[in-house]
Amino acid sequence: MKTSRYIVIVFVVFILSSFFAVSTNMAAQKKYPDLLSDGVRETDDSDESVDIVINDPLEPMNRAFFQFNDFFYEWLLKPVTDGYMWVFPLELRESFGNFFLNLATPVRLLNSLLQGDLEKTGVVMKRFLINSTLGVYGFADIADVEFGIEPKYADFGQTLGKWGLGEGIYFCWPVVGPSNVRDSVGLAADSYSHPIPYLYDNFTLNASYYSANKVNNLSLHPNAYEDLKRYSVDPYAASRQAYYEYRKAVISNK
Repeated sequence: MKTSRYIVIVFVVFILSSFFAVSTNMAAQKKYPDLLSDGVRETDDSDESVDIVINDPLEPMNRAFFQFNDFFYEWLLKPVTDGYMWVFPLELRESFGNFFLNLATPVRLLNSLLQGDLEKTGVVMKRFLINSTLGVYGFADIADVEFGIEPKYADFGQTLGKWGLGEGIYFCWPVVGPSNVRDSVGLAADSYSHPIPYLYDNFTLNASYYSANKVNNLSLHPNAYEDLKRYSVDPYAASRQAYYEYRKAVISNK
C-alpha cells in the first residue's frame, strides 16, 4: 500500500509540473462544432460562439495510446463485458451500479464541501443515509425513486475547474482513457478519499473492485464507444472533443 501511495505522489508531482507549463487559449469561432478540429466550440445563452482550444501537443503519443485502448477494448474488455451482461440481467447490474455509486459517496461529499456548495453537500448526505438504510447498503436508489432526490456529481477535477484552474494539455492514458492535466491530478487525489483502499489494504482486492465497477458501468452503456467509432471519421478526435465537452458541462453544472 505504501509503495502504491508513493507512486501516486510521484505521478501527481509530474502532472503538477506539467500543468504550469501549459495554458488553454480561447477565441471566437463559428457556431457548430467540427469533430475533426483541434478546438471544442460551444455556444452560450447569448448566442456568442466561443472556441475552446484543446491543447494536444502530445497527439502522436496520445493516438498511439488510443489505438492501444481500442485493442484492449476489442480483445479483452468487450468480450468480458458481453459475458458479464449474459450472466447478470439489467436489473441486477443497475443494482450493482447503485451500490458502487453509494460506496463512492466520500469522494462526492468531500468535493462538494471543497466547492463550497452546501446544497449539493446536503443532497449527497441525504442520499447516502437513505440509500444505505432503506436502500439496503445502496443496492436500491430509494432516495431518487421514492423521494425524488437525484444524484449529484462531484470530483476533484471538477473542484479544480470551479476554482479557476484550466485543463492543461490533453492526455489519453493507457486503459484509463481521455483526460487532461487537471483531471489527472483530480483522479489521483480522489483515490485518497475513496473508502475502498482504507477498508481493504490489498492490491488484488482493490483492483478487483475497480475493475468490476468499470465493467459494470460499461455494461450499462454498451453501445457508447461502438457508436462513437461507427459515426466518426476520426474516432480519436471525436472522443477527445466529447471528453472536453462533457467535462465542461460537469464543471459548469449544466
